[in-house]
Amino acid sequence: MNDPIRIGNLYPGRIQPNELQQLKNPGLPKTQDATFEAMLQDRLLHFSNHAVKRLEQRGIQLKPEQLHQIESAIDHAAAKGAKDSLILMQDMALIVNVHNRTVVTAMDGNSMKNNVFTQIDSAVIIS
Repeated sequence: MNDPIRIGNLYPGRIQPNELQQLKNPGLPKTQDATFEAMLQDRLLHFSNHAVKRLEQRGIQLKPEQLHQIESAIDHAAAKGAKDSLILMQDMALIVNVHNRTVVTAMDGNSMKNNVFTQIDSAVIIS
């Protein structure tokens, strides 16, 4: 299962999916809760289990501003109709499923060398 990562004042750090219930306003009608949850899930950046393992193995730590840049890159890719995108930023590469806003895998600079990226339809370069 994907672990959503929420960064900012409202949702600092990682929040597991079952914790979303605690964040909701219990005074809202259930239809508004469902709408809020759907809207929130559509905007979150997710990391697959595979991507989390690769980030840990390769010692990649993402800072809040980098997460914001990734979210922005996904927004740009989605606006162009991308489905699976390569995001290149500094000394790392991320493969992202744009529709699900999910990072599928991550590589550091050494892992990128002499590598061929397949099954992508777009690339976003963040400088």
